[in-house]
Amino acid sequence: MALTGEDGDAEVKIPWTGFDLINAFNAWKKSEDAGRRFVVDVSGAAKLEATGLAWRTEVSAQVFEEAVVDLGKALKAWTASRRGKRAGRVVGHPRFKKKNVERGSFRMRNKVSKTKTGERATIRLGENGPRSVTLPGIGAIRVHDDTRRLRRMLASGRARVLFATVSRRGGRWRISLNVQAADVHPAARHKPRGKADHAGWAGVDRGLHVPVVAAGADGSEVLRVATAPKALRSAQPVTRRLQKSVSRKAKGSASRRAAVRRLARHHERVRARRHHFLHQVSNALVKTHDRLVIEDLNITGMLANHRLAAAISDAAWGELARQVTYKQSWRGGQVLIADRWFPSSKTCSGCGDVNQALTLANRVFHCEHCGLALDRDLNAAVNLAAWGEQHYLSQVLDPEARGQVTNAHRREGSGRRARADETSPDDVGTLTASAA
Repeated sequence: MALTGEDGDAEVKIPWTGFDLINAFNAWKKSEDAGRRFVVDVSGAAKLEATGLAWRTEVSAQVFEEAVVDLGKALKAWTASRRGKRAGRVVGHPRFKKKNVERGSFRMRNKVSKTKTGERATIRLGENGPRSVTLPGIGAIRVHDDTRRLRRMLASGRARVLFATVSRRGGRWRISLNVQAADVHPAARHKPRGKADHAGWAGVDRGLHVPVVAAGADGSEVLRVATAPKALRSAQPVTRRLQKSVSRKAKGSASRRAAVRRLARHHERVRARRHHFLHQVSNALVKTHDRLVIEDLNITGMLANHRLAAAISDAAWGELARQVTYKQSWRGGQVLIADRWFPSSKTCSGCGDVNQALTLANRVFHCEHCGLALDRDLNAAVNLAAWGEQHYLSQVLDPEARGQVTNAHRREGSGRRARADETSPDDVGTLTASAA
């Protein structure tokens, strides 16, 4: 309505920022436009009375406010994209969220208020047992995981809950806590290197035949993951059966909704299996190497090949790179992104000659110049490691990688305890998607 009014009157103010949108929504939710009802007086005459959103008191106000804040960010990104002030792909106008009973989420802030007995947060853990989370407006909720380790970090001041996101996926509800934690324990962090130190880089090659191969610049292979679960392909028979079950049900019927829920749970298990494997691989890389080099793959362009699109999507190369980047930042390591046009597979790691005739069918790299014969994936990993030694000083590193999020775990048993400004070695553990 405000956009329409602006077309006819330039003085009409459009609520564009999150703060303005919150004020506009608070004024609207109590107005007649938000809701009306018929009221019969003593004389029997009926009239309309403004009620606003009748159910607004049943839901925490933070749910509305956080949604409006997200809308403000989306509008800002859309405006900047239209004016050419935003890098990257074109951002479209925000769309209404689809009403879907199987998928949905909302976010709530953790507000801390001071009381006579101390500080009290709106998001609390362990009030109704060790496996409980208390949310504002909802109360105590029983959860699957034990919150004891996170409660210990909160009590010692080594962590602070910022947000809680409640989401529904695959027929299950999840509560994700955004926690600001202290730095990882020094015993779990990599030792810092000087600027003059060019060595120690390990190239990571991602592929379909061999999921991951890591090697050093000297040609030594440090890690090889020969097989992957191929979660999507192995689950294809069950997926096909469940999809047929959905298509055979009448639209709008209860049996179709039940079939859709079964299919959603199946896809969630496939996703959990894939992410569990990726977490294992990324943990193995960041725990043993402080310097990693990965390729900037054009995954979107590769998906245009319909013969390999399903296999590439199942490999989840982008998710593996994301996990390696943020986990390496936790441990104080470095991750370099090699240039997309760097021919790591076609370049000879021995003499540097480029074999333009190399195809995907050639699993062994043969150099016609120096006679080197080497596994294709190992050769690419060695070239990436050498690229890192040559280019690491000119790269601008982003250690944050979408923000630092640490799963709250604490070391048990005897030994040195963590201080208030650091986390224990177990704090760097990563939960799989099935346990999230």
